Amino acid sequence: MSKPDKTLFEKIADREIPADIVYEDDLCLCFRDISPQAPVHLLIVPRKPITRISETDTEDINILGHLLLTANKVSKQEGFAESGFRTVINNGADGGEAVPHLHLHILAGRKLTWPPG
Repeated sequence: MSKPDKTLFEKIADREIPADIVYEDDLCLCFRDISPQAPVHLLIVPRKPITRISETDTEDINILGHLLLTANKVSKQEGFAESGFRTVINNGADGGEAVPHLHLHILAGRKLTWPPG
């Protein structure tokens, strides 16, 4: 059985595709979105290839928590923790998922309205 093709985010993590990486560790990396929806638009991607949040299980509890703690760390590092930010995880076509690899969006740098689009 052949190995499935790497996702875009796996290729970024493996340095096969360039990205503006602002943070990385053993479990995840964070980089600037190439199509920003706010003045600050970052993506936090687990190195483990998890397709989407609805396909996680209790074995993923550590990585899921780590993604949120990384959002906190990056918000301080990049200077928008005090003014505020939004985190978003899209799931499936109707949820706006564009890449089938779990990722957390961080949006900041402007007042964000509710409800989102």
